Amino acid sequence: MLIVLTLVTAGLAALGSVAAVFPKRAAILNAVCGACSAIGALAALAWLLVRAGPELIILPIGPPGGQLALELDPLSGFFLLILFAPATASALYAIDLYSPEEARAAPFFPVFIAAMALTLLAADAFGLVLGFELMSLASWAMVLARHEDAEPRACAILYIGMAGFGAACLIPAFALLAPAGDLRFAAMRLVPAEGWRASAALALVLLGAGSKAGLVPLHVWLPLAHPVAPSHVSALMSGAMTKVALYVIVRVLFDLCGPAQPVWWGVPLLIMGAASAVLGGLRANTEADIKTVLAASTIEHVGFIAIGLGLALMARGADLASLAALALGAAMLHALNHSVFKSLLFLVAGNVQHGAGSRALARLGGLVQRMPVTTAGALAGCAASAGLPLTSGFASEWLLFQTAFASPRVGGLALQSLIAVVVALMALAAALAAAASVRMIGVAFLGRPRTPRGSAAEEAGWPARRAVVGLAVVSGILGLAPGLALSLTQAALHALTGSGITGRAGWLGVAPVAGTPGYAPALLLLLLGLVGAGLFFVLRRWTVGGSRTSAAWQCGFAPPPPWLPFGDPATQYSGASFSQPLLRTLGARIMGYKEEADIPEPGDTRPATLALTSEDPAWPAIFFPVLKVRAWLSGQADRLQYLTIRRALVVMFAALVAFLVAITWLEAL
Repeated sequence: MLIVLTLVTAGLAALGSVAAVFPKRAAILNAVCGACSAIGALAALAWLLVRAGPELIILPIGPPGGQLALELDPLSGFFLLILFAPATASALYAIDLYSPEEARAAPFFPVFIAAMALTLLAADAFGLVLGFELMSLASWAMVLARHEDAEPRACAILYIGMAGFGAACLIPAFALLAPAGDLRFAAMRLVPAEGWRASAALALVLLGAGSKAGLVPLHVWLPLAHPVAPSHVSALMSGAMTKVALYVIVRVLFDLCGPAQPVWWGVPLLIMGAASAVLGGLRANTEADIKTVLAASTIEHVGFIAIGLGLALMARGADLASLAALALGAAMLHALNHSVFKSLLFLVAGNVQHGAGSRALARLGGLVQRMPVTTAGALAGCAASAGLPLTSGFASEWLLFQTAFASPRVGGLALQSLIAVVVALMALAAALAAAASVRMIGVAFLGRPRTPRGSAAEEAGWPARRAVVGLAVVSGILGLAPGLALSLTQAALHALTGSGITGRAGWLGVAPVAGTPGYAPALLLLLLGLVGAGLFFVLRRWTVGGSRTSAAWQCGFAPPPPWLPFGDPATQYSGASFSQPLLRTLGARIMGYKEEADIPEPGDTRPATLALTSEDPAWPAIFFPVLKVRAWLSGQADRLQYLTIRRALVVMFAALVAFLVAITWLEAL
């Protein structure tokens, strides 16, 4: 099977050269690219189902004095499935949606897929870094080739800077891990790094791969690159490229560094993951562009995966192999689910842009009537992103929460307090994800059209519709059969944690502990179907007055008059309307106090004054120094209600770190 995957990777790389020579044959070349990706996905799935042993190939190319080695093992096979499944749909989507600008980026698309496949198949540090940087350069070229104005080019400069930063971190990390300069992964496993070398490699890998995965605070490029990238490229960047970066983290920390890491190795991933989940969810509720909303949502879900990886490292360090296997399996399952439903949502965003002429929430509305297939795909993707029951997102997030609830047995009081805070932040992030999904569906697809162009939106062509429907069906299957998807990780979990998920993943569902009921979505769906059918029969049988016909969604409005065919769009909730309660809550009630301030009008040069009021006369004397410190930390003396979300969360996390340091010091005493 490794030979098949190697030929697919080589064929995709060669297809990029053909696309550069024949730029007008983009449709045919994308069809071939989709066929190669489909072969790769089927090969990876078949290999995982057979559970064969690792396969190794030595190629007669490579660095001076060495050769390039490719290996297919359970970990790389699972992530190859994560890569090729959305790649197939993205290539199918791109068959008939190419504009002249997007055609310039066509030669780099198959190279982008081939580079990610090379990263996953590499059996030495040279091949992994080569594929990782080629992946970054190909995606950068597609962003740069599409636009010539200043803003996208500035974004491309930031993007290539982050790619160079990743290489600058990964190369010394592997140099620290390589015994006597041997870059083969097999040699690194035999003599794993210890002491400061291992700790330095941990920091460098989290920086280098975390920057490409979109972990906070290395996420700055992600919301900027997606709006200027073609939609099918954004689907792969979010659905596959971030997972390749997470694969590098798993490969190094769980595999190459050996099984004897300390418990604290999971702490950086927990902190970065919790920050990513909350900040991504907040930003997804405030952005005005659909693709930027989805990019922020990617940061949030990558944070969930990072939390699972951190819990797995901590559990393995505490010799809790069963808990480590559950945490790592939940993280890998969420990576697979996210790759499917987030690719689906980015393709939906592309359909909206081509069919309605805009991605801005303020210019959309009522698309459910003009674009029913795209709307159905958006509903499926947003439901999974929000983690609703019976969807793929719920199954993996439920397992992550179950792992976090069982993790307080790990470590002492300091780590237990950290895990408790992380669980609370996970719950907050899940709520923010649900709010962001409701906001996107309600504003863009329901209600009334906000512009004449939106009222005349057209459904996408058959390739794009089939790509959306296909990903929606796959996401639905993953939601109804999470146990089957989780069982694909069995061999990788045994190799990385020394334990598996035997008895916890079956045909009907998944369970955190063997022998317990757990979560069975198929049975739940059957029960809901029976209840729904009974209600339908009763209402159909006993309702008086017969049936009636109405529009798919009227949002509670009366029929518009003939002279105002679109109604009054200004009376509808907009994206800013949905965000306002959240922003006001974070701004005006951050610490539960009431403020009165003299805010200058525009053009007034008087400084703003801050006054605190309370019925308790001792309140200002107690809290005023604290508020002054917060104003100093934020770098301004404005009212606290006008702090940005980022600054308010920085203060919260700084207080959390100080609290954990104090607990650790007291525990040491």
